[in-house]
Amino acid sequence: MRRVHLDHNATTPMRPEVRARLEEVLDGPAANPSSLHASGRLARLLVDEARERTAAALGVHEDEIVFTSGGTESNNLALLGGLPPGTALVTSAVEHSSVLEPARHLERLGAPWRRVPVDASGSVDPAAVLERAREGSPRAGLVSLMAANNEVGTVQPLAEVGELLAALDERPLFHSDAVQALGRLEVPLRSWGVDLASFSAHKLGGPQGVGVLFRRAGVEVRPLLLGGGQEGGLRPGTEDVAAIVAASHAIELAVRDRAAFSSRAAELGRGLWEGLQAAFPEARLLGPPIDASARLPGTLSVLLPHVEGKVLVTRLDLEGLEVSAGSACASGSLEPSHVLIAMGLDEERARAGLRLSIGRETTWTDVAQAVEIVRRTCG
Repeated sequence: MRRVHLDHNATTPMRPEVRARLEEVLDGPAANPSSLHASGRLARLLVDEARERTAAALGVHEDEIVFTSGGTESNNLALLGGLPPGTALVTSAVEHSSVLEPARHLERLGAPWRRVPVDASGSVDPAAVLERAREGSPRAGLVSLMAANNEVGTVQPLAEVGELLAALDERPLFHSDAVQALGRLEVPLRSWGVDLASFSAHKLGGPQGVGVLFRRAGVEVRPLLLGGGQEGGLRPGTEDVAAIVAASHAIELAVRDRAAFSSRAAELGRGLWEGLQAAFPEARLLGPPIDASARLPGTLSVLLPHVEGKVLVTRLDLEGLEVSAGSACASGSLEPSHVLIAMGLDEERARAGLRLSIGRETTWTDVAQAVEIVRRTCG
């Protein structure tokens, strides 16, 4: 049975060029980049070059790049290490759990947490973000908004938010979880006005276990771990040289190929939705309209009639189609999607969301086969 993978928001296959680069470094001498001998200096050179290439791809300075273990660690470091003591945290109601859980932790420690609601498409109103940032005492010290939602694909108006925050007398730090955006959207960090931004290599054809935190020059972030001076003292521990090199290559390729991939993913996504809609006239597309500029290309969250999403995922998997019910990180949870609840759905419908996400390897044959499997399974 030929299987169809439409769960690329969860992870992507490693690109062949990236795998080749990973294996090339792994075949070299084993060395700690902190060692002073020749092999150690070579390892340090590889990490330094990877940092330069990553920074160039993102349009920032190399000293503003911190390598982490992934998007989750980058988000945790930004919030737990970046929120100034004695200030409040502002997030949207639809952030990834790796933002919401640190926010809950900070709230338990006494930091006020102000949540910004979203509309029926999953988008925040920039004026509402500004209102939460200016609300009461203590002042807001950090605002965190994801660039694109991992479940429904809503793209947030970061540039507008950044402009409003910049006008405040006591401007809070601005962080964005941009894990889903890189490689599919333009990521103009300077134009967004963000101070911190999180990325993950395995979402764009790189290895799992490597992330990036952009930290604007001059922004203070406290380390979460202690014991070494690596990554400017923010992420102690011996660097995974081969994985970092491969991750930087994946980021370069994703940025280079973004326009072509985004266009193709949008076309495939439109075809997928049209096929599902024809098979199930009662189906509902969640988030922005299929062709809206505020939709992440190739991401669909769909409600099918009389079917619970998590049950359907298992049934589809048995038929050869790999998809998710909401976020893959919470796919085993019995709780309804917090994203869909925030968008105004009741608990029953919030359990019924089915996420289909397209990747570089997805073909029109995959789309047609996916529609047929869903039709056969749910018809």
